[in-house]
Amino acid sequence: MSTSSGRHALVIGASRGLGLVLVRELLDRGWHVIATTREPGGGLRASADASEGRLSVEPLEVTDPVQLDALRARLTGRRIDLLFVNAAIDRGNLPICEVPTAMFNEVMTTNALSPLRALEALRGLVVPGGTVGVMSSEQGSISLNTEGGYELYKASKAALNQLMRSYATRHAGDGHTKLLIDPGHNRTRLGGPDAPLLPEESVPAVVDVLEAQAGAPGLQFLDRHGETVPW
Repeated sequence: MSTSSGRHALVIGASRGLGLVLVRELLDRGWHVIATTREPGGGLRASADASEGRLSVEPLEVTDPVQLDALRARLTGRRIDLLFVNAAIDRGNLPICEVPTAMFNEVMTTNALSPLRALEALRGLVVPGGTVGVMSSEQGSISLNTEGGYELYKASKAALNQLMRSYATRHAGDGHTKLLIDPGHNRTRLGGPDAPLLPEESVPAVVDVLEAQAGAPGLQFLDRHGETVPW
């Protein structure tokens, strides 16, 4: 791993919400960060302007494999200690029997397929002993699914977790720490205005976990306190 003053992160999906706060927290801790966004400007651009060169911004629509390949090409030769993917959408609280096929495909593609495509496309940039992480959710825990609601979102996060398990099995010998992180229910566009947590409260704890787990073997599904979330 790099020294503390020279740690480098690549954060996929950082234009707003948890991703943006994650970038700012890493910068506050001295990391150098590459962050992706679908839209230029906004808070990410302002953070880059104030970062004294430690934050660079790259365009990316994570659901587009062509754009992922182009990003990988642009970053050829860069070495990063942390690759973290933050990508999720929610299309409302419908029972699965009422979910249109197009909506199902959109949510599954964004929440489950695209994060793993991003990991596969960009994992070669991660240094030996580096960390590969994805923002998951307690909602993806099958054993904790004891209350109704948000069936499609829950299914997409469970699929994400399963695909990450397959990824970890396939790349078991690469020496990378692999993490699924549950940040809690946050007050973001996705989490809604009544969520109990603010990203500014939960994300520092998430980064604590990312830093503490660096170098740990295998795949773990952890919450923001570093506790194991049941599959």
